[in-house]
Amino acid sequence: MRAIFLDKDGTLVENVPYNVNPALIELTWHAGQGLQLFRQLGYALFVITNQPGVAKGLFTEAALGPVEHRLAERLAQYGVLLDGFYYCPHSPEGVVSRYAIPCTCRKPMPGMLLRAAYEHGVDLAQSWMIGDILHDVEAGRRAGCRTVLIDNGNETEWKLSSLRTPHLTAPDLYAAAQMIAEAEAVHPGSISGMAGS
Repeated sequence: MRAIFLDKDGTLVENVPYNVNPALIELTWHAGQGLQLFRQLGYALFVITNQPGVAKGLFTEAALGPVEHRLAERLAQYGVLLDGFYYCPHSPEGVVSRYAIPCTCRKPMPGMLLRAAYEHGVDLAQSWMIGDILHDVEAGRRAGCRTVLIDNGNETEWKLSSLRTPHLTAPDLYAAAQMIAEAEAVHPGSISGMAGS
């Protein structure tokens, strides 16, 4: 199995900081069509999201269930189902002691991708991580994936390194899907021939 790993806030859904109100969950521009294209290409779809609001005491882990459900409802309108929803509740700057810890799952660490790959039999070398900040890119690179940066203004620090250099850059998720489709047309069945690999 190969997969598309998707950052949630700012990539798949509009960025509303620390939001757990299902009513505010809105897909980004043409995200549904982008995921439809990924499905046509044969990719599994996983959300990979940092949720430090849990560690900061802004909401509980239980609050993320309705968010996941609402996201599923939004995607169902496009005939798209997610294969998994992975979140990291930790933050070293948190105030809830059990979550205020360093961990291996919080992006830019690759723990959530590695867990999803283990649990679902994903070939990471044939997969992509897509996100709107360079922490997403670094997590994908550390996991052995190709990466796409959604350059929509959410990355503000631009601390670049070999691990934080995306393979592709796109203005939105739909454009990213089109670029990956085009890359596959050039290198059918393989992304190993891409520049920057």
